[in-house]
Amino acid sequence: MYLGVSVRPRLRVRTGRHTTGLGLVLCTRQARAELGTRTMLAMAAMGVLPSAEDKPRYVARMFGRIAHRYDLMNALMSLGMDRGWRGIVADEASVEGARRVLDVGTGTGQVALTLRERMSVGASVVGVDFAEPMLRAGSPSVAGAVHLGAADALRLPFPAETFDAVVSAYLVRNLVDVHAGLREQVRVLRRGGRLVVLEITPGPGGILRPLFRLYFRGIVPLLGRLVAGESEAYTYLPESAAAFLQPERLADLLRDAGVQDVRVQRVGLGSVAITSGTKG
Repeated sequence: MYLGVSVRPRLRVRTGRHTTGLGLVLCTRQARAELGTRTMLAMAAMGVLPSAEDKPRYVARMFGRIAHRYDLMNALMSLGMDRGWRGIVADEASVEGARRVLDVGTGTGQVALTLRERMSVGASVVGVDFAEPMLRAGSPSVAGAVHLGAADALRLPFPAETFDAVVSAYLVRNLVDVHAGLREQVRVLRRGGRLVVLEITPGPGGILRPLFRLYFRGIVPLLGRLVAGESEAYTYLPESAAAFLQPERLADLLRDAGVQDVRVQRVGLGSVAITSGTKG
């Protein structure tokens, strides 16, 4: 029980128009419109992404398989830059007098740990994720510093305006409904609080674009097979990023959700964007 609220797994999947309790099926009508119907259909036809029906189980199993090498792979894929990106997220989440911070899709809790290291004594950082193997993998390194629990990103088990800052890393591109996921993060954020989203982009433009595609679609899956024994998950990663929104469009969605003074910082030669703002 964290902050007076019990955080429990919500693994029930519903069928029909509102698809999943996990919040991880990408193919609702609205999601298809946002992420590009043609791209999604083409990828599904090639078998790169699972069907909408199979998506929750696929993603849950995928993160379960890579949990033991997740942090190492992030460091290798980013050439060690991921640590600096976590620092930027923590800086952007900083708000005077912050006492409660939430990391949604915390994974192994490394972003949450960075946040905790920069907060005052007595402050509380909560990290939630739907993938319990990820939470278990991260638990030893964050024990005593971060409260970890299982929860659905689309139905966070916290009252409105609970937190002084809400952050997420590598989460929003996997949500069934990006709009709803952002609105839920804003709901639990107090007025004047900070919202920060770190996410992989579809890639840089110009002369870097073919190099990015070669690295992300060629080298990353190979690295995943050699290091994590898992090429499938690291094939899903670049394809899901390629189908996602440009950072400027994501910034518009934050504004639509009630976030003000939104700004986008591109890092990693444009391969990653940190989008942040303040709840009005």
